[in-house]
Amino acid sequence: MASPIMTNKIGVIVDSFQVGVKEGLLKAKEVGADGVQIYAVSGEMDPANLSGAARKELKSYIDSLGLEISALVGDLGGHGFQDPAQNKEKIEKSKRIMELGMELGTNIVTTHIGIVPADRNSRIYATMHTACEELSNFANGMGAFFAIETGPETAAHLKSFLDGLGSRGVSVNFDPANMVMVTGDDPVQGVYTLKDYIVHTHAKDGVKLGPIDPRDVYGEYGYEVELNHEHIATMAETGAAFREVPLGEGSVDWNAYLQALNDIGYKGYLTIEREVGTNPEADIRLAVDFLKKFRG
Repeated sequence: MASPIMTNKIGVIVDSFQVGVKEGLLKAKEVGADGVQIYAVSGEMDPANLSGAARKELKSYIDSLGLEISALVGDLGGHGFQDPAQNKEKIEKSKRIMELGMELGTNIVTTHIGIVPADRNSRIYATMHTACEELSNFANGMGAFFAIETGPETAAHLKSFLDGLGSRGVSVNFDPANMVMVTGDDPVQGVYTLKDYIVHTHAKDGVKLGPIDPRDVYGEYGYEVELNHEHIATMAETGAAFREVPLGEGSVDWNAYLQALNDIGYKGYLTIEREVGTNPEADIRLAVDFLKKFRG
């Protein structure tokens, strides 16, 4: 098929450079990104550690570079929102991250919530639904989106879960690589399935090398594995079941995928995520160049 014309802005995850926020912002500018996504969970970007003055200073600095924030990352790890004993604290922190995002100029926070169980009558499903319903209502009330990253379950099952929340405050951060690497789901069809919920995307590529239980990647309450980005990155770099690779070198059909995003009218960011490799800056630079080829 002919290459689609891409009009989306290109973002990069600042933390992928592994040099801290301010230096990462400079590097994002250097590689030619339009915007950035930043982790806002711990350290200097934890909402609890950012005074009002510090927030204004950071926004001013980002503006001075000619960048904008495509989204914040609010992934709290652990068991996502599957453990009722932890959910009150996690929900409150997620709300604070959404508020921080609004102050910095973005209404999108991306996250993992844990694997949505197949059994809609299970206790874990009910626990996740209750938490996400509260977060969806909160986000919706402030014109924001709490966006679940694709990968742990099929697009059809995720859509079914989202349809039951009653509002679009909880939406989707679409990551095509996670789908091909773990569930083996088709990301192109996934775009059409989740078209009403996609508010942000990650530009990442990968290959599936063998069968894998999603619980071994994303964890589950009562299972020995917990949701942890470092664990996922290690599996993506050295695992026998799947591998994250530079953009354009994996199983994501970029022509068909970008055409699908065009077809549904998606106008948001394609934000590059690079969680593996010895030279992430070089890989990110190549990824920016790869995406720019679709701009015609």
